[in-house]
Amino acid sequence: MLKRPTLLWLLAPYVLFLGTLPLVDRVRPTVMGLPFLFFWLLAATLLTPVAVFLAWRGDRKRGRV
Repeated sequence: MLKRPTLLWLLAPYVLFLGTLPLVDRVRPTVMGLPFLFFWLLAATLLTPVAVFLAWRGDRKRGRV
């Protein structure tokens, strides 16, 4: 079993950037005037600090920091 399950949040950026890239490699449709791929990469970039924060907060609650 995982000793530090909150660190699974750190897999989220990997999945957002690399795991789903073949699925979102589209020029159309556009979202907010951006091609869908650019929008997806922007959203993944903005969600990465959130995932790191959640992993840090979960580790801190367990007394690791």
